[in-house]
Amino acid sequence: MSRAADTDRAATAQNPAPAKAKIGVLRTLAPFLGRQRGLVIAWLVALAASSTATLSLPVAVRLMIDRGFSDAANVNLAFAVLFAVALALALATALRFFFVSLLGERVIADLRTRLYGHLMGLDQEFYERSRSGELVSRLSADTELLRGVISSGMSVALRSVITVTGGLAMMVVTSPRLAAWTLVGIPVFVLPIVLGGRRLQKISRASQDRVADANTLAAETLGAIRTVQAHAREVWERSRFSEAVALSVATARRRIGTQALVTAAAITLIFGAITIVLWSGAQDVVAGRMSPGTLGQFVLYALLAGGSVGALAEVWNELQRAAGGMGRINELLVETPTLRAPEKPRALPSPVRGEIVMEHVRFHYPSRPDAPALADFNLHVRPGETVALVGPSGAGKSTVLGLLLRFHDPQAGAVCIDGVDVRELDPAELRGHIALVPQQPTIFATSARENIRYGRLEASDQEVEAAARMAEAHEFISALPAGYDEQLGERGTRLSGGQQQRVVIARALLRDAPILLLDEATSALDAQSERAVQHALENLMRGRTTLVIAHRLATVLKADRIVVMDQGRIVAEGTHDQLLEQGGLYAELARLQFLS
Repeated sequence: MSRAADTDRAATAQNPAPAKAKIGVLRTLAPFLGRQRGLVIAWLVALAASSTATLSLPVAVRLMIDRGFSDAANVNLAFAVLFAVALALALATALRFFFVSLLGERVIADLRTRLYGHLMGLDQEFYERSRSGELVSRLSADTELLRGVISSGMSVALRSVITVTGGLAMMVVTSPRLAAWTLVGIPVFVLPIVLGGRRLQKISRASQDRVADANTLAAETLGAIRTVQAHAREVWERSRFSEAVALSVATARRRIGTQALVTAAAITLIFGAITIVLWSGAQDVVAGRMSPGTLGQFVLYALLAGGSVGALAEVWNELQRAAGGMGRINELLVETPTLRAPEKPRALPSPVRGEIVMEHVRFHYPSRPDAPALADFNLHVRPGETVALVGPSGAGKSTVLGLLLRFHDPQAGAVCIDGVDVRELDPAELRGHIALVPQQPTIFATSARENIRYGRLEASDQEVEAAARMAEAHEFISALPAGYDEQLGERGTRLSGGQQQRVVIARALLRDAPILLLDEATSALDAQSERAVQHALENLMRGRTTLVIAHRLATVLKADRIVVMDQGRIVAEGTHDQLLEQGGLYAELARLQFLS
């Protein structure tokens, strides 16, 4: 079975589509439209003017046919009126297009900003069960669907409703008998639109999901292009992406086919009925019961009304697709973070001393409820103390850092800083007092200067360069073609692994926080780079509370205390020499990792 099919099933299991995405979900756009009240009013005025001009055209044509051929004066007047109506229609249509297109741009920009801001506020639990490519697809592809609805679909729908209503009314005024025949056929016109629209809605949602699957696969592969090329998997990845794209095309083909059938059926029925009505009107003209101009006026109104019904059929199809997109966006907008700032957050004592206390902490990740990451975990780190956390993979070391940053809350116990439970603090304030150097450096696709300044946005250029010097990064940054203004590329592809880590260390140095978390901070450095950075880290740790996750002997040796963890518990603690004397897990780790 194809990998794309596996991806399809996984995506369906992870993000199950609702049974039916109601058109009413588009009401969610109302607040965004309300914030553009001026543009909405201008668009409606232009729409009213263009619709009035459109409905005036058949009358001008009737006058031209019935009176315009009697003498030269009437010919000139009739054609002048016809041109004036056409000119008014052109101007009003241009204004309507301008206002509604600008309205669509602003509403979608507002929606994207709101959605992106909402995603920034969601916690790690959400991101652990979500795919970044899927989120980007909703932020881009789904909002583009809505742009089409607002910029054109909404305008066409309202214009068509006005034209249908006005056209039918004028048809009744022009010829009640012919209008009656036309009205009898309306239910027949609407039936295939409604039935086809229901099926189209379901297929449209599936089509959007398959596009998101392909985008997710592309984002994942391009983000790991070095690994892909290192394993010579280009051909295989092309095949995977081709399968995903083929699946999205196959789903789109079903959507397009359904939409084409609905449109064809609607147009056939509409214009078939119009043909029958016009045949009856022609009989009236031949019998002298109706003037040629009156029939011409009725024909134009019938064409306007019929064309507008056909346009409504297409708009209905677009609305079905947009409803699917809005439904996917709403799924994100209704997500609420499980971790929230308290209504009345407490403040940490000033100045922050950096004392860390974890008492009887029990924690398991939502994705692994039966496997506790920490079990009855107790840790006390004194202000200014450097504590190293060591242990095998899966011992819970990184979980300790995650709880301190309040990426998660423990199911039992408490995590306190300077005697204040972190759950009582505003997460932004809490994290503002912590500097993190992760194992995998995060480099943004911007300049070296801005990457370092990310640690403290208000820092001056001099402070940025001072931090880079302390992190032993100034020399290689200055050697770049544009120096500190050099663009580092996506994920820092223009730097080596060790250089990336030193940029991140400079970022932490610039932050100047009282609590420092080092998660394998020197793991990406060669021996020479590690020696250069170790001195900077020692200066950084002086006077600060530091938690270090490391396997490198140099870092562990200079820690005030080493805490040995296994299966979410502390199994031993002490200095390097004390733990070696005790034997056990640390002695075994030291023998395997440090002394080999």
